[in-house]
Amino acid sequence: MAKPWATFGVDLHLEPTGGGVRRGLTDALREAVRTGRLAPGTRLPSSRALAADLGIARNTVADAYADLVAEGWLTARQGSGTRVSDRTIVPPTGAPLRPRAPGRPTHNLVPGTPDLASFPRAQWLKAVRRALATASYQALDYGDPRGRVELRTALAGYLSRARGVRADPEHILVCAGFSHGLRLLGAVLRARGARTVAVESYGLDVHWNLLAAAGLRTVPLPFDERGTDPGELTDQDAVLLTPAHQFPMGGTLHRDRRAAVVEWARRTGGLVVEDDYDGEFRYDRQPVGALQGLDPDHVVHAGTASKSLAPGLRLGWLVLPPGLMEEVLAAKGGIDSCGSLDQLTLAEFLVSGAYDRHVRAARLRYRRRRDALVAELARRAPRVHATGIAAGLHVVLRLPPGTEQSALRAAAWQGLAVHGLHRYQHPEATVERRDALVVGYGTPPDHAWSTALEALCAVLPE
Repeated sequence: MAKPWATFGVDLHLEPTGGGVRRGLTDALREAVRTGRLAPGTRLPSSRALAADLGIARNTVADAYADLVAEGWLTARQGSGTRVSDRTIVPPTGAPLRPRAPGRPTHNLVPGTPDLASFPRAQWLKAVRRALATASYQALDYGDPRGRVELRTALAGYLSRARGVRADPEHILVCAGFSHGLRLLGAVLRARGARTVAVESYGLDVHWNLLAAAGLRTVPLPFDERGTDPGELTDQDAVLLTPAHQFPMGGTLHRDRRAAVVEWARRTGGLVVEDDYDGEFRYDRQPVGALQGLDPDHVVHAGTASKSLAPGLRLGWLVLPPGLMEEVLAAKGGIDSCGSLDQLTLAEFLVSGAYDRHVRAARLRYRRRRDALVAELARRAPRVHATGIAAGLHVVLRLPPGTEQSALRAAAWQGLAVHGLHRYQHPEATVERRDALVVGYGTPPDHAWSTALEALCAVLPE
């Protein structure tokens, strides 16, 4: 007795069309694999079972399978049957983005986060113990709204030595990361009657939104190969810049433009906010000094431990012009919003030299990753180019014109989290269209970096 259809093999829905049964079946299978309906690794029915399901000759199915194996769409191994090849899935144009599996992506190359697995837990724990052992009981009370004096003193020494900042502990305010600091500055500017803040054509919408929430309009400045062009700074009340390593484009603000920004601030009384988010990580030479060193009276230097250590610490700082501290304290509400123990621990970490040792080790780790990425691009995707200076935790990959969206679609279908450059463009910016991916090579842990790099190269145009 013949087996009934309902129990014969595995189900596979196909509708062969076109000229000839074999060609129609081949085209239908190819399309199912190409669009991802048949996921990589899926085992197909045997030729006998599929032939019975479709009511066609077994040899027709076997020939169609053989054609697709030769083209690389399928693999056939004795004992394991015929399976879909593990290859890049290119969804049809206009298809909705669907990750391969729900939940977290398989590979995360979104910029903005360091390798959290490399956080120096043992060294941090030692610093916690030393800080607790030496702290007075008053350190556990409500603190100075500017932050612990131990941390402000340690930061003044470190920033002067490592970043060229002209800092005094009395002019440093500890905050819960850069976004918190920017919210405080936005409130101060609005209270002063400010209306407009100039920003870079490429940046983070979360920062623009924080300024908008304070009642300030953001106006993008022109951008070219020398970075942000301050030539259109006129009656704006402030300007927000990433001069040491522009985010996300990755360049350094040209020295003539650095001088021009400071000159504008002196002439108009405008405020320059310098976001020095990853100034420690320069790989090919000594990092450029902080813009604040040119004029501490008109530049706010903003730094954070989010990239060098971990964003979960929620520790940042503002080095303020002398006349701005009281207004920022008023906006802060007269309270110390950061935990005293974490502040004392970071102070100990800085003073003991553990912070410098950690940064040097991290610098070597990230440089190796960037070098590996550039080398793989040259070997596997020569039409894709890494741009920007050798610095930071991310790189911009310039793509052939018109390929950004297709690369993002392929990445989403492969479970690869990565951002396109377009998402970082200010909505009012008038800049040349650049197709690119912004790749955060600092995000994966060490053990996952090689497979993340392999997944990235698989979705790039060859």
